[in-house]
Amino acid sequence: MEYSRNFIRFNWLALVLIYLVVIAGSFVRITGSGMGCPDWPKCFGEWVPPVSIDELPEDYKEKYLEKRVKKINNFSNLLTALGMDNTAKKLANDPALKKEESFNVRKTWTEYINRLFGFLAGNAVLLVFLWVLWKYRKRKLVIISLTNLVLLAFQAWFGSIVVASNLIPWTITVHLLLALIIIGLQLYIIRLVSPSQNKKLQFSTGMYVLIWICFVITIYQMFLGTQVREHIDELTRQGYGKEDWSEMLGISFFIHRSFSWLVLILLGVLAYFNQLGQKYPSIQWIFILLAIELISGILLAHADLPGLARTAHLILATCILGILTMVIFRLKRIRA
Repeated sequence: MEYSRNFIRFNWLALVLIYLVVIAGSFVRITGSGMGCPDWPKCFGEWVPPVSIDELPEDYKEKYLEKRVKKINNFSNLLTALGMDNTAKKLANDPALKKEESFNVRKTWTEYINRLFGFLAGNAVLLVFLWVLWKYRKRKLVIISLTNLVLLAFQAWFGSIVVASNLIPWTITVHLLLALIIIGLQLYIIRLVSPSQNKKLQFSTGMYVLIWICFVITIYQMFLGTQVREHIDELTRQGYGKEDWSEMLGISFFIHRSFSWLVLILLGVLAYFNQLGQKYPSIQWIFILLAIELISGILLAHADLPGLARTAHLILATCILGILTMVIFRLKRIRA
């Protein structure tokens, strides 16, 4: 089946919007703006947030704290029903959830912009699904686009839990992993509808296996990265500076750092043989982005650029995983 050029372009646009949500979310986190809007989906009860504390009632902290505690109790009950009793008790008894941040216009609008990107991405994914139903009705495409829409709706709801839980680290990790799944599904839709993505990438058995190894390690690296981030957040709350991180981060940090160099070596080998043979641009781009990714990791660990390096680190890692995912979708082994 042939798909219209506008439909293909719109799917690429939807992918860009999803990536912008991830980038905006990173800015929210590094600026500490996650609680800039204490409620969801509105912000301080309005679709357009205030620009001055004078626009808020005097008891705004008590008002939104009461709503947040109620939402947390409901979420704790859900976790209990799912058998996660310890997590539910820890969440319900967390004293940090009994505190409400003061209004900060910069943080409020940073979080609001993040939500605007989420709104645009959500509507783009919805339009993709409706477009498929209206014009194409191919079963696989309907199922995948519907799944992506449902996941995005769940992601939006879970975003309210992230806010209500005062940015508890594990909720942020789940939030990011869901975003990666949504990106993967959108990439698969593009793989199905775009002629440029229909051509198979042919590799020998050795190269084929090497690509899969890099793909699996990269996914594991993303997971380890979220664990390292959680540990850093906890150490920061305890008053430790970045000069103490390396000694206190534990095994996750050392595996994450070591695997980064391992993936760089493996992709270097892959890029070298690709240049001698097929010369697929995507392979070269993965290697280049990973090299820059390692530089951002070094800056994050040693230089005084933690915020900028953290954002670059996440963006590059997400792009690398995205390109690797597209390669995997098109991968074909040449049998001798």
